[in-house]
Amino acid sequence: MSEKDYLKDISEIKNLMNRSSRFISLSGLSGIFAGMYAIIGALIAYLYLFPAAGEFLTIHSWNFKLLLALLASVALLSIITAYLLTTQRAKRNNEKIWDTTTRRLLINFLVPLVTGGIYIIIKLNSQHYGLSASLMLIFYGLALINASKYTIGNVKYLGYAEISIGLICAALPGYGLWFWLLGFGLFHIIYGSIMYLKEEKN
Repeated sequence: MSEKDYLKDISEIKNLMNRSSRFISLSGLSGIFAGMYAIIGALIAYLYLFPAAGEFLTIHSWNFKLLLALLASVALLSIITAYLLTTQRAKRNNEKIWDTTTRRLLINFLVPLVTGGIYIIIKLNSQHYGLSASLMLIFYGLALINASKYTIGNVKYLGYAEISIGLICAALPGYGLWFWLLGFGLFHIIYGSIMYLKEEKN
């Protein structure tokens, strides 16, 4: 066996091990759609739900409840789209959509995310609204980084970007909506586009 063949076999073994230990069917298009949903949701919130100058949102106000419903709708649409596109890509590549690696990915992703969600709800019940957007970005970034070891792609860098923009958001109160739009909207579109181009190239 020549050195070239030996290196080729090593590379194939490495790729096989990588495929068996990482969830590799994530679709770049799902990131693009998630970003679009976030931008549309943020614009709806800004135009119709945010209070006028001198007014404030409270947890008991109707607009606040509609805002929470809008956030939930954006998240639900993103999850459904990601599932459909990821399932489609997995079938096309003859990959399993649900296995031990998928479970590990979801657990590592959901633990920081659910923890952050509960913490934000506690803060909202205490009528501390100012850091909600920054906390969403920070805990989402932590969830991405925590789950990144179980999936391919540079999703951890998206996590770093979300944490960074979340910290900047915390330092600049009053601009939460725009940082939220940037982190969940534009960053997702950029990351999803990069992933999609890589998928097409392969």
